[in-house]
Amino acid sequence: MMDAKPGKVYVAVGNNLVDGLATLEWVLKKWSSHSITIVIIHATTNILNQFVYTPLGKLPASSARDESLEAFRMYEQEKINNQLSQYIAFCGKIKTRILPMEKTDEPIHEQIVELISSFRITKLVMGMTFLKSSSRGSISGSFYVHRHKPDYCELFVICGGKLVSLREVNDEGLMEDDQGNTVARMREKAPFICCLGKVLFENSFDGRYSSFSSSSPTNKDSVDSHNQWENNFQELEKYFQELLSSKSDDEDCPRELNKLTLHQNRANKIEDLRVKLNEAHETIELMRRKAKENVKRQEKARWALNLCSQQTEEFEARTNEEITNRMEIKKDLDRAKENIYEIISDIEESKSRLRSIIELQSELSNKLQISTIAKSSAESQLEKEVTMRVDMLRQIEELRRQRDVIHRRIEFCREKDAIGMATRITELTCSYKEYTAEEIRFATDNFAERLRLKSGNNWTNVYRARIKHTTVAIKRFDSVNSLSPELFQAKVKLLGSIRHPHLVAMMGFSSELRCIVFEYMHHGSLQDILFPSKRISPRRNRALYWQDRLRVMSQVSSGLSFLHPADRKPIFHGNLNPSNVLLDRYLVAKVHGLNPKAHAFFDESEVIKDVTDFGLLMVQLLTGRSWARPVEEIVTLGSLGLVGMLDEVAGSWPSDLAEELAGIAIKCLSVKVYSNWSIASVMRALDVVKRKADDLVSPGDHLAIVGGKQMEDPEDVPRVFLCPIFQEVMKNPHIVADGFSYELEAIQEWLRMGHNTSPMTNLSLKHKNLIPNHTLRSLILEWQNKRSTQPP
Repeated sequence: MMDAKPGKVYVAVGNNLVDGLATLEWVLKKWSSHSITIVIIHATTNILNQFVYTPLGKLPASSARDESLEAFRMYEQEKINNQLSQYIAFCGKIKTRILPMEKTDEPIHEQIVELISSFRITKLVMGMTFLKSSSRGSISGSFYVHRHKPDYCELFVICGGKLVSLREVNDEGLMEDDQGNTVARMREKAPFICCLGKVLFENSFDGRYSSFSSSSPTNKDSVDSHNQWENNFQELEKYFQELLSSKSDDEDCPRELNKLTLHQNRANKIEDLRVKLNEAHETIELMRRKAKENVKRQEKARWALNLCSQQTEEFEARTNEEITNRMEIKKDLDRAKENIYEIISDIEESKSRLRSIIELQSELSNKLQISTIAKSSAESQLEKEVTMRVDMLRQIEELRRQRDVIHRRIEFCREKDAIGMATRITELTCSYKEYTAEEIRFATDNFAERLRLKSGNNWTNVYRARIKHTTVAIKRFDSVNSLSPELFQAKVKLLGSIRHPHLVAMMGFSSELRCIVFEYMHHGSLQDILFPSKRISPRRNRALYWQDRLRVMSQVSSGLSFLHPADRKPIFHGNLNPSNVLLDRYLVAKVHGLNPKAHAFFDESEVIKDVTDFGLLMVQLLTGRSWARPVEEIVTLGSLGLVGMLDEVAGSWPSDLAEELAGIAIKCLSVKVYSNWSIASVMRALDVVKRKADDLVSPGDHLAIVGGKQMEDPEDVPRVFLCPIFQEVMKNPHIVADGFSYELEAIQEWLRMGHNTSPMTNLSLKHKNLIPNHTLRSLILEWQNKRSTQPP
């Protein structure tokens, strides 16, 4: 039953690695088919308390320093740990543990017996070298354990990796191998000094007994032998003490002494004692020689000890240096650990921050998703509203169309009564209308201050108005300090009789209010563009490039040449300056501010004034300066001087064209010198320069550029893309309460001026909320992208 479940197997091994491995190998083979736990019993020795192992041999521990002893102890302990590690590694996957047993003053064979009882060891495998340090020796120690172990403990003694059995026959112990061969014997015998004591006691008794006998040679020899023994007893005692202190087994004692028996006769005992005394003498002599040799050896040992002391001191110095280095390394290691701990804390803090950021990101993502859903819902709702508004606009347009038809029918009926009053049609088949005071007041919101464009210096005011959905400019003359009725009618008749693309056209008048209705010029005067003032809105603060300035020169000269014909009554302007040159929506220049009187004959002074004024206008367009100096100073500069003062805002002027334009301007300013130089000559010269300029620039560059923006062709722009106020393509359209879309800047300026009515219907606005028209804006952007991708 015990073999079926062995459980723990205790294996006692010594310091001999080969014998210990052989013992473990036997254990593994013995219980290879069982699940066991091996407990290795190892006896550690305290030999360093007495001796120190050096390259010169075993020396007394008192000859070394404490530091050296500690180093040697560490070395021995490391050696033992390495040996135990090899034992554990040899056992492989078998569960193994170490049971250390400190060696004390108590014999090791007695300690092992106590250990068996303490741990109730049932299986003990013991190597022969384990009891080598026993005072009884390996064999006697093994028999001691065999005799004194409890019955429940099964003992296995291994010698050289093989199992040996212990058997006692009579008083003799036999150690046999597995084949029955005797390996060793052990007899129970007294120590040698005890045997010698018995012999000495008997010899003394015989001596005392023989003193009563007669004198004989034999008795004399016995007394002499006894005296000789007493003389050398101390040396024998020392010799025997040395023999007892050695670690040789009891089996090494001379076997001849064991053959002595107490039953021999006295004569044989004395004879044998003499023989032993002689052997003792020889042994003493031998010990003396050995003592001399030991003296020599001690001297050599002292020399070796001195050498070892020197080497020990060097070793201690190196050890101290190594200790110092290790301390420094330890400090560096501690600092490195502190740095690592700091880095780890920083990493943990970064991780916590990252987690916070991730949580914040998740929260923001959720909010963004919610806002996106809300935006999508709002956009869909807005699209529905826009669709509804588009339908409403269509209905409004249809209603307006019907209203216009009705208005036209009403006007037709009114004009039918006035047909008979019409006497003639003007020569140029141009008609204009006379408006009533109510119509003029309704169009100008009773001449509201917010609609006033400017105040003239001739007691006139100009207002922006809308008549039949068309933006117009109404010029009102003061009835007291301005024109008389006759002069007003003459001016109306004169303006109504001329039509030219580059003259501001009159569209009607009102005799009752002394107002003249002109076409509306969206970009204002050339004065506002070249010399803007602070009160001019930023939208009008724009730059004219040199191509546009050349075109303005040509157009103004064309208008003046129309007024200066030689075959009919000439009309002279008399006050040509940048404020009287107006620009429409597409930067087409038109002359305004004509003198109402016409001349019946050709007046050369008036011609010279108009030509001189036109020359000064050209100089202002070239240089971008107002030129309040006298004309003579400009003429003194010459064409090269003017070229050096070109306006950089107009871009890079072609040098040859700039010189030609400067020469034409100088001729205009020196018209008195050039008697045959007229406005028609100026127009022809400018046409030549314009053709050269057209050859320099590409077709795409002929588009008017205002403030870096190309002007669109009016015929290609859908009217829904134009702002009703600015009459330009909208960039940021917004829907107002009247259902129309306006440029954000324009409608904000309209509302800021105090209007609460619609710019289109003139009806009151229900609210002033502005809603971005994203659909219209996307359509405008798509239209512009298509135009930009089209080939020129």
